[in-house]
Amino acid sequence: MARWGRVEQLWRALSLLLLVLAPSAQAAEARIAIIIDDMGNGLREGRRALALPGAVTYSFLPQTPHAVTLAQAAHAAGREVMLHLPLESEDHRRLGPGGITAGMSSAERDAILAEDLAAIPYVSGVNNHMGSRLTAEQGAMEWLMQRLQERGNLYFVDSRTSSHSVAYHTAFTRGLPALQRDVFLDHRPTHAFISRQFEQLLREARRWGSALAIGHPYPETLGFLEQALPQLAEQGVELVPVSTLIADQENRRTELWQASWSPSPPVAKSSKP
Repeated sequence: MARWGRVEQLWRALSLLLLVLAPSAQAAEARIAIIIDDMGNGLREGRRALALPGAVTYSFLPQTPHAVTLAQAAHAAGREVMLHLPLESEDHRRLGPGGITAGMSSAERDAILAEDLAAIPYVSGVNNHMGSRLTAEQGAMEWLMQRLQERGNLYFVDSRTSSHSVAYHTAFTRGLPALQRDVFLDHRPTHAFISRQFEQLLREARRWGSALAIGHPYPETLGFLEQALPQLAEQGVELVPVSTLIADQENRRTELWQASWSPSPPVAKSSKP
């Protein structure tokens, strides 16, 4: 996996170089996207999450009691909706409804994925719920990215629940629109920890032009975001849907590709012999 780490570092370094060399083409402020995971089980916390200011993206667990109602409300409010797809973890934690495991046949996986996608209305993308085992299996990720491509008009976000994940790079190399999580906001759900993680998110966004965070509908997380999100504009940071960050990445990739193939400027010939 060290090879993939070097590829990611090179990609970000090239993106940063483009930002420096072409400021007029990249005049937008630093951008962040925030996904609120694990939506659908609780109605009260779900409604509070949907009331967060700005273009927060919401990821819903399939076949949960309030997923359809909350996803419909999110879409009606102009928010982006994702499927939070349960995948097998290394520690074999209970996946809940709609979970996909390593021991399933391709046909079983196909049927469950189709049910999961159908269970959440207005899905724009998919990210993994748990999945530290399955996201590290190349074959399983090839299967998943192929199915998402066949569905069309979907993107994938690697939640990066494992340092061994190949999910993002599999999506990337197949040409499926994809991102990977930069910061987890609340794996320690305290105000002090969430605040530090949020500052890390802003630092990443300012350094690279954009960054992606994942949080959960915990009271501490929602309370912090209710206060922090209205202050983003004065800090020079824009909150956007996940699809916007993906489009930005695709645009930068295109510009880098075009720049790499641009002819070198002609060198003036010296009049000296």
